Amino acid sequence: MKITISLPDAVFASADSLAQRLKVSRSALYATAVAEYVAKHRDADVTARLNSVYADSPSGIDPDMRRAQARSVAEDW
Repeated sequence: MKITISLPDAVFASADSLAQRLKVSRSALYATAVAEYVAKHRDADVTARLNSVYADSPSGIDPDMRRAQARSVAEDW
């Protein structure tokens, strides 16, 4: 799909320079950048949803497990 976007001159120049260094077209550079941005935000959405699901769950270690771990570490020294 073809679109038209407006960019600040400095951003355009930097992106153009990067595309040349990477030997990719501007379109490929922009498509990759947008895909990475979308994936980053999708990951953040998943993390936020998981945090919401587990917000009311206790996150501490069971006291018996904590004691067993402490004994195990003490035995290694």
